Amino acid sequence: MFNGEKVASASQWINQRRPELKALFQHYMYGTLPPAPKHVWFDVQRVDHAMFGRKATKKEITIRFSNDTNAPVIQLLLVVPNARKPDLQLHTPQQGLGARVLSSRGAFPARRGCPVFIGMNFCGNQALVTNLDVALPAGWVQKSCPGCVDNHATDAGRGTQLDTWNIEQSIDRGYAVASFYCGDVEPDLTNATTGLRAFLAGKAGTNRDCGTIAAWAWGMSRAVDYLVTDKDIDPKRIIAVGHSRLGKASILAAAMDERFAMAIPLQAGCGGTAPSRGKIGESVNAINTRFPHWFNAEFKKFNDEPDRLPFDQNCLIALVAPRPVLLGQATGDTWADPAGAFEMLQDADDVYHLLGARGLEVKKMPPENQLVGHRLGYFIRPGKHSMLKIDWQKFLDFADRELP
Repeated sequence: MFNGEKVASASQWINQRRPELKALFQHYMYGTLPPAPKHVWFDVQRVDHAMFGRKATKKEITIRFSNDTNAPVIQLLLVVPNARKPDLQLHTPQQGLGARVLSSRGAFPARRGCPVFIGMNFCGNQALVTNLDVALPAGWVQKSCPGCVDNHATDAGRGTQLDTWNIEQSIDRGYAVASFYCGDVEPDLTNATTGLRAFLAGKAGTNRDCGTIAAWAWGMSRAVDYLVTDKDIDPKRIIAVGHSRLGKASILAAAMDERFAMAIPLQAGCGGTAPSRGKIGESVNAINTRFPHWFNAEFKKFNDEPDRLPFDQNCLIALVAPRPVLLGQATGDTWADPAGAFEMLQDADDVYHLLGARGLEVKKMPPENQLVGHRLGYFIRPGKHSMLKIDWQKFLDFADRELP
């Protein structure tokens, strides 16, 4: 506990230490996440049942949480496999209208909702697929994005991140994939004049210390608001995924929102899954100097003394317990401190055991391309800072094992 008392039981962790840690992370690092909106509206558009040679259905969903024209609007891309396993549990009519499917031959199991990976992308939904009808982001995009002209997305960027997301591979394994452009929620700018933080700044009673990482995590929860309503999705198998800075947001989202059944932050580095007290790779000082908008003002007070923080990132991982967490790294990505991330998993192990779950239970970093651990998983592959097909293969293998 913050007062030095040792957590002695699962009940004490759940009811006292976990809420305390959530408050500490928001106060000292990420800023206060805005509360969930009272109302969220969904508009399903541009449905295509013939994607990937009729293997999948594509939907685009507009998510609004305010009637104010200045409020951010999320454009969610959702791709769902058309062939799915049946629900082996036959329901009775008393369980509600539509609880089972009837035919002239009697009752048979309804199709089971499928698990879904939900994560933000860097350049817009059009980059993930080749479909010409996928909407382009309406607002600012990074000039480094393929096809970007004057910080706006164009058709030239369509399909440029096919190999980053590898959606068809997930479809073939029975998983849906959902994604939205991070700039829909908050532009990745130091002095953004649009986005969630600018919108909330003028609202009475709103805490203004929310950083960009926290705003993105909040946006992921708004996507979950929709996913739990979609009958094609299993609401108990929603997986938060993200790479780099968006990996930081994905682990934070899972720590704060228990509707995420699993978290897979890939190469999330400092401020995500690497230790703030680490001596390798990006430091607290470096990340706050280069990206001052990602975290709150309080975090900058620890630029030169990260040891004074009342937590490290093992505590953020532990906030997800006993739900599964998988960390992926690359041998050439020393900036993200692969060894330090492994240590964070080791240090979160005690909480998983306290809650009756098997955690990492591995003493040494594994060889390249070997997935190790249990509810806490880890792998490291050759290469650099990127999200590749082999990463997704490990994501799928881990999800198959931990979310049956």
